[in-house]
Amino acid sequence: MTQFPETLFPESLFPGKTALEVPVAFREMAEKSVTQARETYEKFKEAAENTNGVIEVMFSTATRGATDYSSKLVEIAQINTNAAFDLATQLIGATSVAQAAELLTDHGRKQLETLQTQARELAELGQKVATDAVEPIKNSASKAFK
Repeated sequence: MTQFPETLFPESLFPGKTALEVPVAFREMAEKSVTQARETYEKFKEAAENTNGVIEVMFSTATRGATDYSSKLVEIAQINTNAAFDLATQLIGATSVAQAAELLTDHGRKQLETLQTQARELAELGQKVATDAVEPIKNSASKAFK
């Protein structure tokens, strides 16, 4: 604990000057105020450091999630592009308009099913990324209110 001097002008520092006595109650109040300010500063510093750590984890998680989401989009694009090339190859080999129409109809039906599945997968992945990204904040908040 910080100790304040008995006088503001000790005789040894200011020879010939009259010492100004500091009342004990004032000195105790000043010491208590300094102690409280120091404790408050330490709590604030700790909270700021914890918040910085939480934000770093959140952004790291969000970055990983965005990478996963981008990878999934590239995968979907590859699948759909390959399906289009497969259709083109089949259409080249078609011997009649009826066969070409049947190929287009089948491709359209399969692509609709594929797109529904892909949309569901993207929605699930997006929800997971969002949930994972806010989890550090949620955990930090629950700790703060315990």
